[in-house]
Amino acid sequence: MQQTLLKYIPSSAVTSVSELIKTYNVHLKIVKDRQTKHGDYRMLPSGKHQITVNYSLNPYRFLMTLIHEIAHLIAFETYGHRIKPHGVEWKYVFQKLMLPLINPKVFPDSLLPVLAKHFRNPSASSDTDPYLSIALKKYDSHNEKNYIFEIPIGSLFTAANGRVFKKGKKLRKRYECLEISTKKIYVFQPNAEIELIKTKN
Repeated sequence: MQQTLLKYIPSSAVTSVSELIKTYNVHLKIVKDRQTKHGDYRMLPSGKHQITVNYSLNPYRFLMTLIHEIAHLIAFETYGHRIKPHGVEWKYVFQKLMLPLINPKVFPDSLLPVLAKHFRNPSASSDTDPYLSIALKKYDSHNEKNYIFEIPIGSLFTAANGRVFKKGKKLRKRYECLEISTKKIYVFQPNAEIELIKTKN
């Protein structure tokens, strides 16, 4: 398992994460990218715990995703399956697992203050914390996608679902965008990943 983990997470975190996987009898599956999630946890009919993580995540996002899912497992086993998936019990376990890892041996200095702030009250997804998702994106392999906040108002873009929008004004935190085909208004988080449609001058 350690050799596999070395391909996906920072080397200084491998030993402790490998111990967690062994202790909780986790069956880790590294899978193709999914649009809607970075990872998930489920208990198999056999009673084994299966965690899946998208293979293309950068090492820091992969580590956070894996610990996020292990926290689900531990929270359910500790507090029962009636708890909310991302309730106070899960937050507590996730914090407890992550805090020893938030140090310069595991994460770059630029990520440490953002992580420290995020883990005061971790959210259901790192993607819903714009500061964290933007900080993590710097370590992704290059792609042609942008964040909504990066493109000019009036720009046309394609969302993850393939629909085409025009960027509108900023509300308090999010952006109003017009769907071209239906003329309906939708709101987008500033860190929503989109593909800019380049127009000819």
